Amino acid sequence: MKTAILTDSASYLTPAEADQLQVTMLPITVIFGEEVFLENETITAPEFYQRLHQVDKLPTTAQITMQQMEAAFFQLAAAGFDEVICINLSSGITTFYENLCQYAPQVTEIKVYPFDSRIASAGEADLVRYTQSLVDQGQHAAEILPQLTAFRATIGVDFAVDNLQHLLRTGRLSNASAILGSLLQVKPILQFDEAGKIVAVAKERTMRRALTHALHDLVAAQAAVDYPLQVTVIDGNAPLTSQHWQEQVREQFPTMTVQVSHIGPTIGVHTGEGVMGLLWSRDWQKQTTAGE
Repeated sequence: MKTAILTDSASYLTPAEADQLQVTMLPITVIFGEEVFLENETITAPEFYQRLHQVDKLPTTAQITMQQMEAAFFQLAAAGFDEVICINLSSGITTFYENLCQYAPQVTEIKVYPFDSRIASAGEADLVRYTQSLVDQGQHAAEILPQLTAFRATIGVDFAVDNLQHLLRTGRLSNASAILGSLLQVKPILQFDEAGKIVAVAKERTMRRALTHALHDLVAAQAAVDYPLQVTVIDGNAPLTSQHWQEQVREQFPTMTVQVSHIGPTIGVHTGEGVMGLLWSRDWQKQTTAGE
């Protein structure tokens, strides 16, 4: 039995890391007017953000098609894989997971196991890395999926957008009415709820205060569990702000594993430029090392 892992470009694994992990990462489509691009293949993050400043009509996205999935499944089967675990964008912000669940029984060349990440970006990446560690131990989908569900429950995130209009325009903010009106200039603290939908949970006036809020939530998250957490600093084309957030996290949590992730085109369509966030999850690597 040979197990493959598939994810999408919204996980923001670098192509090099995806290759190292032997993970199939399919590109999501970004559309500027009549021009269609594939994330990481025909448009890069710097090119995307540059275009954002040059266009009047904001871009849109199109989810991965079942035809793209079918081609990937065929290639994986031809490479000798018997099953594939698919870790993709949250069902709370796209219908992809639902579509894949309906399509999976029709696939005959390889057994398909859809898994709802209920998250995006670095949360997807954490799930992928953890899954690959279990595959490396010789485990298969039936054993892995319950552990993935348990790991997903350890993931938390606070993020703030610099401009709320993008999320309002694309309809990805579930409780938009809570922060409309005169509060459009605030930096709302956003999270993914248990259903994988984006919700506003608090309001801060500046990114500095958003960082303070996120650090407070990270402190509370670590205090609530008996295992070490790892944290990822996420930014959308905001390198200087990211550097400051990294420094503050490392100062407050000197022993915590700190990673960095960058929001690219397909999530950037919905968040705009300047989004910042902290995402944490169980540090399974430290637990494994401690147990050896």
